[in-house]
Amino acid sequence: MKIEYTSIKDLVIIHPTVFEDSRGHFFEAYNQAKFHDNEIRYQFIQDNQSFSKKGVIRGLHLQINPYAQAKLVRVIQGEILDVVVDFRKNSPTYGQHFSVKLSADNKKQLMVPPGFAHGFSVLSETASVMYKVDQLYHKESERGIRYDDPTLAINWQVDASDAIVSDKDFILPFFDQIDWTFE
Repeated sequence: MKIEYTSIKDLVIIHPTVFEDSRGHFFEAYNQAKFHDNEIRYQFIQDNQSFSKKGVIRGLHLQINPYAQAKLVRVIQGEILDVVVDFRKNSPTYGQHFSVKLSADNKKQLMVPPGFAHGFSVLSETASVMYKVDQLYHKESERGIRYDDPTLAINWQVDASDAIVSDKDFILPFFDQIDWTFE
C-alpha cells in the first residue's frame, strides 16, 4: 500500500498493492493493521454503496460533531470525480476543495477525515461507489453545501446541462449562507 499525501492536511489517497496474473487481480482494499501503521486510525463501522449513471452529482455532504464521519471512498465499477471541501474552521485550508478521479481501473481510494464535505460526479456510463464510515448516519447532524457554489467554483467535469442532482442537494445552502461551523 502506498500513501499519497495531498495539498490538504490529513487528506490522503491510498494506492493498494495490486497482484495481477492471468486470472485477473487481487488486492486488499482495507487492512486495519496497515492503515494503523500509516497513522490512519479510524474504526470503520459501516459500509455504504451507491450506483449512479453518467452525469449524476451527489453532494456535498457531511455530518457535524459529535457525529462527524471519516470516509474511505473507492469505486468498484466505473469512474467518478471525487470532491471534498475542508470545513475544519481552524484549518489553514478551510474552504478549499480537492478532487481526484477514482475508478475501478486505477483502484485509488480517498481517505476523507471528519470535517470535510464530500461529493462526487459520475464520469463513466455508470459507477458503483463504496465507502466505509466510522460513524452511523445521524439526520440531525447532517449538513451540506451546494455543488454549484460560486465561491468554491468546483469543476465537476460534467456539463451543467447534463448534471443530474437530487432535489435534496438543490436546496443546500451556498458557502456564504452556512449557519454552522465544524470545530
